[in-house]
This record gives sequence, C-alpha cells and structure tokens, in this order.
Amino acid sequence: MKEKILISTGGSGGHVIPGITIHDHLKENYEVLISSDIRGLKYLDDKFYNILVIDTPKLNNFFLLPLSLLKVFFLTLRSLILLKKEEIQILISTGGYMSLPLCIAARILNIKIYLLEPNMVIGRANKFFLKFCKKIICYSDNIIGFPKKYKNKLKIVNPLIRKKYYNKKLIENDNDKFTLIIIGGSQGAKIFDKILHESIIQVSKLKPLKVIHQTNQNNIDVLKTLYLENKIDNTVFSFDQNLNLLIDQADLCITRSGASSLAEISLSKKPFIAIPLPSSKDNHQLENANYYKNKDCCWVVDQINFDKKKFENLLLNILSNKDEILIKKKNLEKLNYQNTWNNVNQNLLNIINEN
Repeated sequence: MKEKILISTGGSGGHVIPGITIHDHLKENYEVLISSDIRGLKYLDDKFYNILVIDTPKLNNFFLLPLSLLKVFFLTLRSLILLKKEEIQILISTGGYMSLPLCIAARILNIKIYLLEPNMVIGRANKFFLKFCKKIICYSDNIIGFPKKYKNKLKIVNPLIRKKYYNKKLIENDNDKFTLIIIGGSQGAKIFDKILHESIIQVSKLKPLKVIHQTNQNNIDVLKTLYLENKIDNTVFSFDQNLNLLIDQADLCITRSGASSLAEISLSKKPFIAIPLPSSKDNHQLENANYYKNKDCCWVVDQINFDKKKFENLLLNILSNKDEILIKKKNLEKLNYQNTWNNVNQNLLNIINEN
C-alpha cells in the first residue's frame, strides 16, 4: 500500500504551482492529496487532483487578529481530524500562512513535515516550522535569513517547473519583428496595465515589434485598441493555460519576480526584464530577480523609481544590441543544463525516501 502524502498550498500561483509540480512528481510512487484555501482553488482542477479545502484567514489585520487566531485554532482541530481520517504519513508545505493549521496538526500527530522554499528569502511560516520539519527543499544554499543551525535540513533541487515547460517545440518568429511578452498584469498591477504599453508604443516607432501582453480582464479591449491604433501586432490576454507556448514565441520577457515565473522563463531560455513587486514580503521578489541578474541572465528595473525614458532606452539598447540577448540566452542555458524532469523527479524521491 502506497504512503499517503498531503501537499499543503494555496493563496497565489507562486505557492500552488510548485505544489502541483510536486504532486505530479510524486503521484506514481505515493497517494497524493492537495490542500488549499479558497484563493488557491482557481489554479487547481479537481479532475486531476484530490483536493481538500482548509481556508486559513490572513493574519495581517491587527484589529481582526484575535478573530483570525480563533479561526486558525478551529482549523487546526479540523486539520487534526483530517490528517487522522485520511491516514496522512507525510505533509509537504509550500509555505505561507495557509499551511499553519496543517503544520501545527502534523507536528502534534508526529507526522513527517517537509517544507518548500522557492524564494531567495526564507518565508516567515517556513522559518517558524524549521525546528519541526524533517527537511526544507530550496533552489539555492544561499537563502537570505536562513538560520545556520538548521543548515543540515537544507536540500537543494533544481527549480520545480511544470512538465509542459520541458516539452519544447521550435517556433519561428517573424524575421523582421522582435517579439516581446509582458507577464504579470492579470492581477491589475498599474505598471503592467497602464504604463508599460506607453513605452512600448514609443519604441515601436523606431523598431518593429510584436507584443504579447497579459493584463487585467477589464483592460483587454483598451490595450488591444491602443496597439492596433499604433499598428503593433499584438496578442492581449488575461489568463492562458498554455502560457508556456506564448513564452516560446517571445524574444524577451518583461515580468514580475515570483520564483515560479522566473524559473519557467529561465528554463525556456528567454532573457527577461524583471520588475519586482515592491510590496513583496521581505523584498523577496527583488532577491529572486538579483539571483538571475548576478548570473547575467536578466535586467532588473526598480518600480518605485521607474523612469519611462530610461526604460525606453533600455528596450532600444536591447533591440539594437542582439549580442546582449545572445549572452543572456547562453547563460540561461548553462544555468539550466541539468534541470530535466527526470533529474528533479529522482532528487525529490531521494529526499522523501531518505531516512
């Protein structure tokens, strides 16, 4: 009989996508279930995953904190019942407040806990549970804020990337048009929805462009009209299950700096301009971006001090100097040469099976 694993995730795609990927790596060897809060359900399809809902409240509102903590207490009791009923033997948490009740319950029941930290800064929930976990899975051994006394629990794997990103197809771009993809506007970020296109329109007057632009659902028609008025070939969308195919068409990406997004773009060998979310906890998006910048794989733009003219000059320099693109593509290739689905799969299984 296969051991039962519960993957605790939820919230954003940055948590759920690695959770899905772990599920797909382990499903042949274990019976795997996924737990998520309500927010994370939009990334999960119950046709493919056995899903349990533990809707942990956010703990960032001081006035609602007593009520939220009371709810966490009751969710912990529910988690105790759930873990015993499902006979869970291993809990894997992708981090975040969503996993608090299940991690506490797993600790009480002496269930093996594994943590995943995909960011370059250790998350607060993961840091709290380091003492109780068996291992923590990371993409680097230089995680900012990681306590030295727990270094023996650190296990390094190549970034967890969905299987479809490994299935590459050769896609030919138009020879006369540089293709730019903008990812990260679906959540309504002003810089992606209202600002970047103005610079892109200016650049397109000097260099022919094709633009693939992710934006908020309510902004799709506005952007399409602007691009058409300025005679720019475009694809504007909010959400696409086959984002990997759109990335494959691009020469350059402009993106936020979530760990999963950067890992997928990196595996696709697409140089990128990262615009980290300034409000990300402990500035982890900036540190994620700097990891790739220090390996000469990308450019990093500061949103707080964003200067349209400087951004336009950066784009023009990239378009005019193809050697820069080639150098970064080669560096991305070096960075990912061992990142295969089979290598990651074997590494994960070794970690989970290790005594």
